[in-house]
Amino acid sequence: MTIPLKKIVLRKLNMRLKDPFVTSFGTTQDKEFFVIEVYDGEGNCGYGESVAFAQPWYTEETVKTTQHMLEDFLIPILRGSSVNHPDDVSKAFQSIRRNNMAKAAIEGAIWDLYAKRENTSLSKALGGEKQEIEVGISIGIQPTMKELIERIEDALQIGYKRIKLKIKPGADIEVLREVRSYFPNTAIMADANSAYSLEDINHLKKLDDLNLMMIEQPLAHDDIIEHAKLQKEINTPICLDESIHSVEDVRRAYELGSCKIINIKIGRVGGLTEAKRIHDFCQEHQMEVWCGGMLEAGIGRAHNIALTTLPQFVLPGDTAGSGNYWEKDIITPEVIVKKGMIEVPNKPGIGYEINEKVLNEFTEWKKEITM
Repeated sequence: MTIPLKKIVLRKLNMRLKDPFVTSFGTTQDKEFFVIEVYDGEGNCGYGESVAFAQPWYTEETVKTTQHMLEDFLIPILRGSSVNHPDDVSKAFQSIRRNNMAKAAIEGAIWDLYAKRENTSLSKALGGEKQEIEVGISIGIQPTMKELIERIEDALQIGYKRIKLKIKPGADIEVLREVRSYFPNTAIMADANSAYSLEDINHLKKLDDLNLMMIEQPLAHDDIIEHAKLQKEINTPICLDESIHSVEDVRRAYELGSCKIINIKIGRVGGLTEAKRIHDFCQEHQMEVWCGGMLEAGIGRAHNIALTTLPQFVLPGDTAGSGNYWEKDIITPEVIVKKGMIEVPNKPGIGYEINEKVLNEFTEWKKEITM
């Protein structure tokens, strides 16, 4: 049955993080993004959230390119397409190269709308099985070691199942070594955000003494080949993030031996449909996967939760609670972590209600588009 797409509303939001988030490629405090509302004219509305940053430091996409792609290409394509299932959206967008975050934002809204029309949860619509998911937390580079240790202690008291630490040259091995001395049995991983090269092999070999879960994307953001060379030289499992944009990228990484783990981010791979394809490939080839975060607000966080209910998400993801990042979130109830677990909502769609008051408070502008 065709999903009627009667109206789309674009909202530009600007929300301030509780604390600056520092990585090897920059610092984020104010998060600009879009909320996409898709109405079927029958009382249902699906919600999606964009994840591109204001600057092109994670991928080539930005907040402005997202708006351009949505208004000038993707929404017009949908206007001329028949959508019977959310999978049809990614097929309709095949003529557009990359711009995966823009694609994922609107595809996510249609997945939510589809689940609501089917009167089922988004997790079940995707084929998810879990009633609750394990979550970890990502901690940016801190000004001092004392502050870093305190942040880790706070996270462990809440019960987070895994600690991810951002590293960069000059703030890596010694930092991790000291953290490990404080927390000898904690599940810890390091995220380099492409800060190293093959010239650093001997330096990166020192990671093997620290019993890390993984090192995430140590080499170039678009590389698969050199990561294979590095993985042969170190025992610490490599996880690929920025290099992975499709299931074909995962297949190449698997065949080359570039990594042992895949981080699936919905925005980076172009939406839930492609994320599920990647999951299915990894399940078939026994590669561990987990769900990465992009400092999402509540709608994007809800999509991550639903995706993580698929069975091959065997490692804790980055979907920390709303209160870790925001003074107030745009969904109700907010995402809450209890003993390192998030209960998966079973209401139709994303399972959370939109907090209209907060949504309007952070909305800078909105635009209605009749389909």
